[in-house]
Amino acid sequence: MSRTDDVSKRAGMVRPFMVMDVVARAQKLESEGRDIVRLEIGDPDFPTPDVIVKAAEEAMAAGDTGYTQSLGLPDLRVAISRHMSDTYGVTVDPGTIVVTQGTSPAMLLLFGSLLDPGDEVVMADPCYPAYPNYVSFLGGVPVPVRVRAEDGFRFRIEEVERAITPRTRAIMVNSPANPTGGVLGPADLEALAQLAERTGVWLASDEIYHGLQFDGHSHSVLEFTDRAFVLNGFSKAYAMTGWRLGYMIAPEQFVRPAERIQQNFFLCANHFVQVAGTAALLRAQDDVARMRTAYDERRKFLVPALRETGLSVACEPLGAFYVFADARAWGGDSVELASRLLEEAGVAVAPGADFGPGGEGFLRFSYATSLHRLREGTARLKAWALDNV
Repeated sequence: MSRTDDVSKRAGMVRPFMVMDVVARAQKLESEGRDIVRLEIGDPDFPTPDVIVKAAEEAMAAGDTGYTQSLGLPDLRVAISRHMSDTYGVTVDPGTIVVTQGTSPAMLLLFGSLLDPGDEVVMADPCYPAYPNYVSFLGGVPVPVRVRAEDGFRFRIEEVERAITPRTRAIMVNSPANPTGGVLGPADLEALAQLAERTGVWLASDEIYHGLQFDGHSHSVLEFTDRAFVLNGFSKAYAMTGWRLGYMIAPEQFVRPAERIQQNFFLCANHFVQVAGTAALLRAQDDVARMRTAYDERRKFLVPALRETGLSVACEPLGAFYVFADARAWGGDSVELASRLLEEAGVAVAPGADFGPGGEGFLRFSYATSLHRLREGTARLKAWALDNV
């Protein structure tokens, strides 16, 4: 008997990334002549630094446009290893690094090499929505643990421990975090590392916003334990979102399985983009510092400006480029509220419900845009609230 439903159950399980629907609607309104202040997505407004662009151009001119080995260029993996040593004081064997086409494919390699159907991954609620979607798509079970503004959106370690069962394979960590801008300090990471070692689970640490912390510096989970995977990439700190370049650092026994998945699903990252990534690590740190200073200036403007509109920001973000504001004074349905703000105020924001049940009632504001546009956007929000709240 043939199936009457053409769409696979697996595809039907994947929740939409609602902020991308906001992006599409904002672009449609712009095409119709509307001026939209774009605060919905984490896409840096800075151009990719010249040293990176020139490295890519030179690589293309030299003919570096073919396949590379699936693990990635040796020069790039050595540069990543050196970066880990220089930045965090940890020793990483370049042979345990898998270069990917962005950090998102690295998640597939991680969970694909770690999970069997029914295996569980503990993660924050709210969190980046790709985490539960990847786990569910591969037959795993995402287990949310609520994180709260009054705690700086940090885990309460006793709640994480209660969430661990015999099926738990990993605890997902993201610091600085999307959507909250929250940061896990050394004591938090040490406690999670001890918990992982005591219970036999793995830590999976998404460190894509490292380099964008405003109070001190970010700590890698590898400073505290070897029982960990690290995901990172070049999109955020280096303003390279469209280049699609990331990497995974994996425990040795997972490298070959991850490589096999990469060989079959993605082959390899683009050759000339990997050359550009090497240049980013070796020669673009001053550019990262310059962009971080600008983000910090924007952060210091946006947090009080949002409070002046009537939104609540109980926890100031310490990293990334997001403010996660409590908007329940304006309405409890964050999707409906985000839609109204776009249509009526001309301000695009991400609905908190996109990031899990714990995000409902919140709105995420990205300050990966200019101070001029942030001023315009918050002025529109303030005027809208006066008329509608």
